[in-house]
Amino acid sequence: MPQSNSILSLCELTDENINAINVEDKKIVKNGIVKRIKIINAVLTYSRTTCPKCRTETLIKNGYTMHHIRLATISGPETYMYLKKQRYQCKTCHLTCGVHTPIVKPNHSLATNIKAKVVEQARLSHSVISIAKVLNISPSSAERLLYSNNPEPYRVKNLGTHMNWDEFRSVNKGFSFICIDAEGHSIIKVLDTRLSKDICDYFENRYELSERQAVKTIVMDLNASYQSFVHRLFPNAQIVVDRFHIVQLVNRAFDNVRTSVLKGIQDKKSRPYKALKTNWRLFHLAQDKIDDTNTKYICGINEYMTQQNLIDLGLNESSTLKKVYETAHAIQQAIHNRDGESLTSILKNYIPMGNAMDTAILTLKKNRSSVVASCSSAFSNGAIEGINRKIKTLKRACYGFTNMSHFRTRILLIVK
Repeated sequence: MPQSNSILSLCELTDENINAINVEDKKIVKNGIVKRIKIINAVLTYSRTTCPKCRTETLIKNGYTMHHIRLATISGPETYMYLKKQRYQCKTCHLTCGVHTPIVKPNHSLATNIKAKVVEQARLSHSVISIAKVLNISPSSAERLLYSNNPEPYRVKNLGTHMNWDEFRSVNKGFSFICIDAEGHSIIKVLDTRLSKDICDYFENRYELSERQAVKTIVMDLNASYQSFVHRLFPNAQIVVDRFHIVQLVNRAFDNVRTSVLKGIQDKKSRPYKALKTNWRLFHLAQDKIDDTNTKYICGINEYMTQQNLIDLGLNESSTLKKVYETAHAIQQAIHNRDGESLTSILKNYIPMGNAMDTAILTLKKNRSSVVASCSSAFSNGAIEGINRKIKTLKRACYGFTNMSHFRTRILLIVK
């Protein structure tokens, strides 16, 4: 391979009309700092015969013009190409014109492959300033390449038959709505707000009723505002409450009661207090994961016992706490076994005890059909919660966003 082709291949330049002459190192002073750069001296020429203005074949060579092109580099010295472009002059109309190359747009100084590098770094949830430092370009250039000419699609081609709905904290302490395909996990839409009006306007204005009627299930949390208009948008959709949020609801109710019991214990150094205070995580373990045979040293209470002994020690402090514990774990077990009949029986036979569990059970009763449907549904909000986790990581890495359009662009990049 000729040396010229090796240099161009190393810089990912594929224009056969460019002939690299040599590469030289040079030191420059930029903002008071001495920097080392690499310069590729090259010539761009190819035959042109027709004048772009008068269309006559009277073009003659008319010297060269020099262009300085910034090439893409990753964590290395800045690389420039000093490209001499062939000029032509028309003998008929005296128009002067030159040759062009796809490695850089007309009247631009940044190579076209720099944008691909910027997008590649953006997919890794790097901030604009970090991307600029890695690629040795200015932050304003990185921001322009990342956010310009990225129109958001008007709508997705197909809504699918199963959807996930959720929200996340976006800009200015507000919340935004996100909707994904439950099967392919692709984003359907990210809205600036989570207001019912905005969600209804989006789906009603962009999708025909026949398309919306094809949606069969929508998985969401226990957000009552979403449930109030789901059937207006999707008449045939079955609302499914995410299983994780059901378990989380009853576990939080149990923790509320546990905290109340702790406050009522006068002796803060007693064994029951230490069992409920320090080892609270054991009370959330599923029944089949609790070790009731092997004795081991339990930190906090500083004794040797089984996990079941410690749980019994804490629950014996309050009969109400024990009933709440049994209710929470019965619901958790029914969800785990996908047993809709058992879950329905638990909700139906529950006796109010005057604590936080009453509110949790009342909430589940109000959404009984959606809650029971979670036992038979094959879908959950796991995919959309994973996307929300990526969004939180992106927001933290970039120190937050003030422009929702930019934030949405970055979200679509990290999810693709």
